[in-house]
Amino acid sequence: MSRDAILGAIRRGLKRGPLPADQQAMLAGRIATHPRHLIPARSRLPRPAQIALFIRNAEKEFATVERVPDLAAIPAAVADYLAAQNLPSRLVMAPHPELQGIDWASRPMLETVARRAEDGDAVSLQHAWAGIAETGTLMLPSDAVRPTTLNLLPDTEIAVLRASAIVGAYEEAWDRLRAERQDGLTGGFMPRNIMLVTGPSRSADIEQTLELGAHGPRRLHILLVEDEPAPRAESPGEARADAAAQPGSPAAPGD
Repeated sequence: MSRDAILGAIRRGLKRGPLPADQQAMLAGRIATHPRHLIPARSRLPRPAQIALFIRNAEKEFATVERVPDLAAIPAAVADYLAAQNLPSRLVMAPHPELQGIDWASRPMLETVARRAEDGDAVSLQHAWAGIAETGTLMLPSDAVRPTTLNLLPDTEIAVLRASAIVGAYEEAWDRLRAERQDGLTGGFMPRNIMLVTGPSRSADIEQTLELGAHGPRRLHILLVEDEPAPRAESPGEARADAAAQPGSPAAPGD
């Protein structure tokens, strides 16, 4: 069914015709200007603190985060994570140029295939488009090089995220997406699907018992590529480790 047919059916159901010209102009103006909603103060931080906030919020929601110096360190980080979790060394990854440009031969025991996820795939490697610090959320627009199935089918999802792709608030992520998705015909467009992923899939619908992996991966591991020149702030996990390594020093503050 065409767009015009769908809208025509809605108008008939509402027993009205097309909107008057002034209302059409008002709606067109709103769509064109993208008025911003409130931006939480907690996300307005210097860059090192903003990145630390993303990590803290992601870990609160049962994700794990590992900081790596560059893309060349990804194969070793993936191999170590899979071994620690007793997972198979075979993974399906997004056919993204950044991931395909990595020297996977440095870890010959890893078996990678670039495609959409299928039934039976245990581990996926996804390219994360952005991270949102205010809630520790990954923004994953659908794309030929970023298949949505990688976020849903495998039991374990590993996401590669550049530190430079972390923004403070949701509004800033939408601004960046609109700026990137421009064309001469429409002026701007949205992907077919955008997933906002905060930690592994979970549900407590049945007897209020938390179940991981209810609608998707039961594990979410984020490899955070340190590609910003700004000095980084300690993550909460690093702060706790430092406190534990120095007996007698004050304990790291809680969240």
